[in-house]
Amino acid sequence: MSTLTNSVQWPPSLWAAQTPPGPELPDLQGSVQADVVIIGGGFTGLSTALHLREAGTDVAIVEAMEPGWGASGRNNGQVIPTLSRPDPDDLVARHGAAGERFVAMLRDSASNLFDTVRRYNIDAEHEQTGWVQPVHTPGRIKIAERRFKQWSKFGAPVELLSRDQARDMLGSDAWHGGFWNKTGGHINPLALARGLARTVLSLGGRIYARSPVIDFARQGDRWVVRTARGELSARALVLASNAYSGEFSKALAPDLAHEVMPVLSWQMATQPLSDNIRKTIIPARQAMSDTHGELYFARYDARNRLVTGGAVIGPGNKAERLKARVAERLQRLWPQIGEVRFDYVWNGYVGMTTDYMPRIHRLGPDAYGWTGCNGRAVALTIPLGAELAKAVRGVPAKQLALPFTEPVTIPAHALLRPFAPLMLLLYRYRDAREIA
Repeated sequence: MSTLTNSVQWPPSLWAAQTPPGPELPDLQGSVQADVVIIGGGFTGLSTALHLREAGTDVAIVEAMEPGWGASGRNNGQVIPTLSRPDPDDLVARHGAAGERFVAMLRDSASNLFDTVRRYNIDAEHEQTGWVQPVHTPGRIKIAERRFKQWSKFGAPVELLSRDQARDMLGSDAWHGGFWNKTGGHINPLALARGLARTVLSLGGRIYARSPVIDFARQGDRWVVRTARGELSARALVLASNAYSGEFSKALAPDLAHEVMPVLSWQMATQPLSDNIRKTIIPARQAMSDTHGELYFARYDARNRLVTGGAVIGPGNKAERLKARVAERLQRLWPQIGEVRFDYVWNGYVGMTTDYMPRIHRLGPDAYGWTGCNGRAVALTIPLGAELAKAVRGVPAKQLALPFTEPVTIPAHALLRPFAPLMLLLYRYRDAREIA
């Protein structure tokens, strides 16, 4: 029988400070069985388990720390129903009919998330106020025009914003127009993860926490997942560890771990803004992330903190350097904000691929996995979990919104990883220049 062990050390963040504790969970001890085992208790793993339990399938999650400890509980919480750079035509050109199904899933991904939150009464501080991508140079309006044209073709509720409309929506004249998707918004991501975990448990699913998986292997007609204190045997398997695939065991899934570059993403939250100032900065509370490579992004939390972030390289006190840099940025974008003070600064990994495309794989009989959120996992992972649940239940591939590929590792992954932050210099160079 599994027993509770000491709770994990939670990374400090706004979300960890404001979110009620998650459910108490056992660790994995001894030998147990399930029909489906899921490695990873982030959004993808929790969504997959939720949809399997809705179908009556016996499922168990094995989580290295606790649900939401990794990227799912540390991100900015923006619910964005697009990929970061590839657009619908890129997905269809690469994956054909499967790409079209994936685009349709992505189009509805934000609404899918908010509908799930409402259906199960999850208190995730959710606000479906839309997502706007303003353009930071006149030439980049072509990005917004392309996105508007392509997503309109697939029936997404999108609008192309003029410079005046962007100014009115954001409370700043720093941008030159933009792209708006009305289904997006923002949530407290850790509250969502913990709420999904409670929902999975309430539906009869199992979650084993504080149990880093060492490896998994096919034994006969079963998949066996091993941890330091136990093992779990199952008919089917889903690997949902994304950017943290190589962080706890190098033997877990090296092909998948090495096709994604874990990049440290910094998040920050200001002190709560006064009502009179808040009403002049993104007054309708949309989520916003613009066209800079060194991304400018912001949204409000439920306490009217402006939740933003930035990037920093080099030695020294990165948090303090980032505070000064981002405070100056916010004052430049919104002069009315006055003095900027940050109550929280935290970070976590984002899983980046070389082409900014997600990678979805068959790992063997009844086994699936994916990597490469590229900063867009919040909306994507909820319907993706539903599709992975269908896959392990035997739904044919031609009916799934899953464009399967073979893993393609990044050459010299270990050597390149320390230098990944230097890409910021290239982004800054490009950001300062017009594009065609």
